[in-house]
Amino acid sequence: MKRASDIIAPSFYELAYDVLEAKHTYYWLKGGRGSCKSSFASVMIILGMMEHPDANCVAIRRVAVNLKDSVYNQLLWAIDMLGVSEYWTAKLSPMELIYKPTGQKILFRGADKPQKIKSTKVSKGYIRYVWYEELAEFDGMKGIRTINQSLLRGGGVFQVFYTYNPPESQRNWVNTAVTEVGADAVVHSSTYLTVPQTWLGEQFIVDAEHLKAVNEQAYRHEYLGEAVGTGGEVFVNLTIRDIADDEISAFDRIKRGVDFGYAADPFVYVVCHFDKKRRRLFIFDEIYKLRLSNERAAEMILERTRYRQPIVADSAEPKSISELRRYGLPMRAASKGPDSIEYGIKFLQSLEEIVIDNKRCPETAREFVNYELEPDGNDGFKDGYPDKDNHTIDAVRYAMEDEISNRKARVIKRSTLGL
Repeated sequence: MKRASDIIAPSFYELAYDVLEAKHTYYWLKGGRGSCKSSFASVMIILGMMEHPDANCVAIRRVAVNLKDSVYNQLLWAIDMLGVSEYWTAKLSPMELIYKPTGQKILFRGADKPQKIKSTKVSKGYIRYVWYEELAEFDGMKGIRTINQSLLRGGGVFQVFYTYNPPESQRNWVNTAVTEVGADAVVHSSTYLTVPQTWLGEQFIVDAEHLKAVNEQAYRHEYLGEAVGTGGEVFVNLTIRDIADDEISAFDRIKRGVDFGYAADPFVYVVCHFDKKRRRLFIFDEIYKLRLSNERAAEMILERTRYRQPIVADSAEPKSISELRRYGLPMRAASKGPDSIEYGIKFLQSLEEIVIDNKRCPETAREFVNYELEPDGNDGFKDGYPDKDNHTIDAVRYAMEDEISNRKARVIKRSTLGL
């Protein structure tokens, strides 16, 4: 059996001791192309299972069809490189790797089949290792946590590996989540520059250096694993943080908005405070639910708020506005207009800061953070703002309609006067 140090990159040596001694539960392994993060995860899982006779593993991709050509083959590589192939049996139907001396298993699952993950069981021991390959392809931490809650049961020690290339946008959920890890997690960054060049081959190095010369930003993203930004972020003035109760108690310019939805789209209600002098908007309460009746929406709003300020709603739903009025809410329709979307977004972009409490308003934070222009396929962006995943943004525009209209009127007046 070969030594692990012979087949893992030097940048992972210290982390290897951390894994072997089970100092942490969650290992966030981020890096660019050729950084050997997946190789490291596969080697540590094979070594761990051979050391701990009660340990099993589940390797997961976002889509099941990608399992064979990624995690399955990567683990076979680790078995071969460690020189222990004679102790392992590889099966494709069902896809699994079996450690012959004990019957321990590595199982493979796709997150596109959640029921299959939920029903995952092993006949011997427990699932100690979970490996999420290409983490950025998954939908978010909520789904990841649900999977972990199903798998991490019945044992004393668990170790979860997240391997991924950081997405371009710093606002992507993965890049945000990695900044919020707890004490039971370790974050490790790696690049191809810490890997012996003989492992990568001459062509890999040539391609990397060529991209560095012709497109440094793409090089930094693809090879160095940096979140360089897409250039298409709509809101660059965001601050995502907790807004304390005592801070909220001092808010005196409350704005409320509603964007209607039911089956395909959610009903959205937001509460904001606008600091007009400092041009700062604070968003600190939300309701975001599918299949929410107007009656139940009114109940929820009345249950959770002391505010009496008007609620401005999408004028395309006059019946819903009338119904909510009957339930006791001070509703009025947004004026809107042919350029209201563009002008409303430009107004929000012009603010000094948009502060969103992502604990009180997780969906609002998600939509604002991820809202980007659509690529045109030619390294540019399509005209206009995309009409998708923007329900809370619409609700905030309605809430701020008076401020937006006043600013628009001043701009038109200055333009008319030639100022």
